[in-house]
Amino acid sequence: MSTINYHDRYFAPVSNSANGEVSAVTVFHYRQRGRIVWATYEGGEILFGTLVATVAYDGALDMRYQHVNLQGELMTGRCRSTPQLLMDGRLRLHESWQWTSGDESEGSSIVEEIKS
Repeated sequence: MSTINYHDRYFAPVSNSANGEVSAVTVFHYRQRGRIVWATYEGGEILFGTLVATVAYDGALDMRYQHVNLQGELMTGRCRSTPQLLMDGRLRLHESWQWTSGDESEGSSIVEEIKS
């Protein structure tokens, strides 16, 4: 099993596709129990969101997410998040995602661990 522990880590986006709703001011707070990871997130266009994921043996996350945006819309999607360990020990997550609501378009983003 992966040695990556996502528990109590905070992440913020450094890049996102134009059709995404998270921005540099969106903050994700991850928790973990065994192979199950969940997070809450908010900021920018996001009033409040949650995600749930399973951790693969390579440390990648298979996740589903949902949030309410500033327009009051409930948005949902799925994401594959691949971790990269940075030289300073923080994690960078490379994400490929797709909306399962709205236009069902696809995109990619990168989020990096921030110190809380």
